[in-house]
Amino acid sequence: MMKKEELNLTQEWDKTFPKSDKVVHSKVTFVNHFGITLAADMYVPKTKAGKLPAIAVAGPFGACKEQASGLYAQTMAERGFLTIAFDPSFTGESGGFPRAMHSPDINVEDFQAAVDFLSCHDHVDSERIGIIGICGWGGMALQTACIDTRIKATVISTMYDMTRVAGNGYFDEADNKAARKAAREAVNQQRITDYENGTYALAGGVVAPLPEDAPFFVKDYYDYYKTSRGYHARSLNSNGGWAVQAGTSLANTRLFTYAGEIDSAVLMIHGEKAHSCYMSRDAFKLLNGNNKELMIVPGAVHTDLYDGGGKDAIPFDKIETFMTTWLK
Repeated sequence: MMKKEELNLTQEWDKTFPKSDKVVHSKVTFVNHFGITLAADMYVPKTKAGKLPAIAVAGPFGACKEQASGLYAQTMAERGFLTIAFDPSFTGESGGFPRAMHSPDINVEDFQAAVDFLSCHDHVDSERIGIIGICGWGGMALQTACIDTRIKATVISTMYDMTRVAGNGYFDEADNKAARKAAREAVNQQRITDYENGTYALAGGVVAPLPEDAPFFVKDYYDYYKTSRGYHARSLNSNGGWAVQAGTSLANTRLFTYAGEIDSAVLMIHGEKAHSCYMSRDAFKLLNGNNKELMIVPGAVHTDLYDGGGKDAIPFDKIETFMTTWLK
């Protein structure tokens, strides 16, 4: 029997973006098949009636729904879709213990549970449901599209394949046995330390203060997660990061095994100057069919597709056209 956990949900507007007067916002909850209760912000267009096409949004990896995913959800609701932006299991306002954990299996299930919720909503046309995944949740969205035939359209923005990073390091610079063994040894030692201490050590939040010699991609993350542009108290990236030992799950998994069998429509969007662009380019090569698109945004870096980067870098017109075309 499904049983919801009682969550303590913030009722005041605490997003990193302004509230729109074109949509109705509310908090909702739903349960995944692991029994974890997820918290989401739902956005419904004020000017629409009847059954609506719907979109579930998540990401970036280590962010919360008050950041980029909420902006995407609210914007798409302004354009006529019923949307939800949800916090993944163990993060933000969602349930699950211990906190700050992740797992590809659980995170894909989070997306599927969001589709369950939308499919049963009174104002949603269950035959017109799409998903949007941002950054590391772009990878989880693509993996969800591999297995969930209810999803008619998937948009993936500034994608990270977190399992590739866990196995190969950034830019595949640690794609060798010795580097992987060292990473495994570090995580396994952390498991012993955590067990002895009865706590879970965190790491991976954006470094502060920012070192002068930090790589560009670290500076890019700092500019979003550690400044007024995108900081949020419930964001793991803005603060202490993930549980270190959660890395075992990513290192033990590879996404996209059946990506070539996705029949539904997929739009992949990435910034031309993003350090992560190689991941979308490579993943796109796995897809088949004339309903798959790769859009490269000229001049955009990774976090420009989180909030527009002050230059309207997110191609919302394209996303709207794509979703309208395939959610019909």
